[in-house]
Amino acid sequence: MEDRHHRRITYLRLSIIDRCNLRCFYCTPVQEMVKLPHEDILRYEEMLRLARLAVSLGIKKIRVTGGEPLIRLGVENFLTQLGAIPGLEEVCLTSNGVLLAEKAAALWQAGVRRLNISLDSLQPARFAQITGRDQLAQVWDGLLTATAMGFAPIKINCVVLRGINDTEIPAFAELSRRYPWHIRFLEFMPIGPSCRRWRQHYLPMSQILARLRPLGRLEKLPVQAHAGPAERYRLPGAPGEIGFISPMSHHFCGTCNRLRLTADGRLRPCLFQDEEIAVKAALRAGAGDAELKALIQQAVLLKPAHHQAELQACPTNGRPMAAIGG
Repeated sequence: MEDRHHRRITYLRLSIIDRCNLRCFYCTPVQEMVKLPHEDILRYEEMLRLARLAVSLGIKKIRVTGGEPLIRLGVENFLTQLGAIPGLEEVCLTSNGVLLAEKAAALWQAGVRRLNISLDSLQPARFAQITGRDQLAQVWDGLLTATAMGFAPIKINCVVLRGINDTEIPAFAELSRRYPWHIRFLEFMPIGPSCRRWRQHYLPMSQILARLRPLGRLEKLPVQAHAGPAERYRLPGAPGEIGFISPMSHHFCGTCNRLRLTADGRLRPCLFQDEEIAVKAALRAGAGDAELKALIQQAVLLKPAHHQAELQACPTNGRPMAAIGG
């Protein structure tokens, strides 16, 4: 598939649930998060059908997200079936890691090898402040368990929040010297209700990089197939690497290759715009493959040349990140 701006769309982020077992203030604000009724969430067989059609149109990589995907019953069997789709080259999972230690063996059996773990603090009290839960020890146990089992790469996504966890930037980077982990620093994005706190806590990537200069020279790494938007580097001699994702200060829209499918069956062409294509109604009304493929292609053609999130204003009025898919 190719959009109107000649970008090949090869990557689908598939949210399987809107619920989460953490309450990160920038993602799942407890006062404003309205849980979907179970009947409004796509069934696994519906997701698998849409995934097969998307792969037939050129999708090569699917990342399963939430909410927190590991809290949905039957996720292991779903991942096994997803990985068996002919033509799909890569299945990844994004998780907060709380259930990773107990689920790691089942995930391995399902064929998953690539993990993204969201982790915004290495200090228990600060972790609890950000997430609303005192569960850093469980996440750390999950990371060590998955590493010992051979999951690779394990990417750790750290959203940098000015005045909250920005003092931990060097400590996160140092993890790449101790473990073969890929540390990813992400700029805080103004999505949904988080807009109200965005100005207070946004830290541009230039300042994040400045905090890392005392650690030594960063060696730039080459771009990989189906790569995400991270600029990748390595500290000399480190087994792991460091990446930077800066959607606000340095747009990477020109290389965007993704669509999002929300848990309630909406295709979202751009994270920063509220426009979505509803596919669940057509799916449940008995639409044929050709009609569903046309809806997927319609979503691709709606992708803008660049997003509208500027440093002066919040781009969306809609759903929080957990309802869109991380």
